[in-house]
Amino acid sequence: MLQKHVVFYDGECPLCRAVKLVLGKLDWRGAVYWYPVQEISEVTLEKANAYKNMYDEIYMLTPDKHVITGFNTVRKLLALLPVTFPVAVLMHVPGAGLIGGPVYRFVSRRRYRWFGRVEYEERG
Repeated sequence: MLQKHVVFYDGECPLCRAVKLVLGKLDWRGAVYWYPVQEISEVTLEKANAYKNMYDEIYMLTPDKHVITGFNTVRKLLALLPVTFPVAVLMHVPGAGLIGGPVYRFVSRRRYRWFGRVEYEERG
């Protein structure tokens, strides 16, 4: 059985929700399971936040239990999807992280200012 990559995203962020919607439609193989940070238990959130605040950057838990965050998560997500794979290849050229990481953090820190914030409604 194929195990999925679990992506933890901010369900109150319109940009994050739009990315989830678009990439979810491109995930023809069903490789990714999207999970809103707002539904994570307090114990799990506390453990994860000891590493890096889950509300600051997108998180991914790989099937082999590795944690990836921020730009590296975006790069991995794009590599998992056949249609976005060529973009992921470009994001893996030497030095791409030197630009991609800061750009990711720049957008992430300003996402509420630029795109607003919506109330999260639990999945049902």
